[in-house]
Amino acid sequence: MFSLFTVKNLTPAEVREGMEKDEIVLVDVRELNEHNAERIKGAVSVPLSRLETAKLPDAEGKRIVMHCAGGVRSARAVTVCRKRGLTVDHHLAGGIAAWKAHGLPTIR
Repeated sequence: MFSLFTVKNLTPAEVREGMEKDEIVLVDVRELNEHNAERIKGAVSVPLSRLETAKLPDAEGKRIVMHCAGGVRSARAVTVCRKRGLTVDHHLAGGIAAWKAHGLPTIR
């Protein structure tokens, strides 16, 4: 599907650094059962299936970054947010799979 909105890719290192500096709110758009099974510490669950009407966490001046399992749903989530008029345009490229491939920790 073609998107009129640009999705900006962030690497796992960029996301981790942004979270450590308290500059990023990471939103996990996987379904709740996926989030509960394994997640990135500090990620907030807002499943893509509910994103069209769900309230996003208050970013308080931080950048909202979407993530999923491999990067497909999070890119779609950016498009959904933009269509809602929200200024969300970043996602974790490769999702939690890329995060783990870079040796970064998750919570099980």
